[in-house]
Amino acid sequence: MTTVAPRPLSEIGQRLQALVAAAAPADAPELLALGEDVLRHWVLAKGKEPTDGEREGFRLLALHRQGADGDPSFNACRETCRELAYYYNLLQATDDGEWEESEQNANKQDGAQQSRMMALVANHLYLFISGKMETDALGEFCCSSRPLRTKVDAA
Repeated sequence: MTTVAPRPLSEIGQRLQALVAAAAPADAPELLALGEDVLRHWVLAKGKEPTDGEREGFRLLALHRQGADGDPSFNACRETCRELAYYYNLLQATDDGEWEESEQNANKQDGAQQSRMMALVANHLYLFISGKMETDALGEFCCSSRPLRTKVDAA
């Protein structure tokens, strides 16, 4: 398996910020790919080859499992990854027309909100992992950024 390097972490963060700030709904496949790229950075930082496998139908979840191996504090973002997959599934179901006609109008309105939530969740994943790459202790007592705040306050 040959690994193509993920886009730079700073570029991922900038793109996520733009998607969070945008008024238009974000593209669910792009948000999922950004989440995968963030996890690939973590796996590569741990000296491992990112998996191409899937867990429960998502590479994102397989990458999380690989990244958590030997690092229990990394499990703090497990639910964030699962939530990202959840919003992806919701948006894909809406796009694929799997809803009853009576539900379609309400779901089109909900789709914009779900897209926004997916962008916020993907950004949360980025913030956690980029923070954890700075401060390895991040996530030991939930995903609190206390080690980062303490570092900034001390400066």
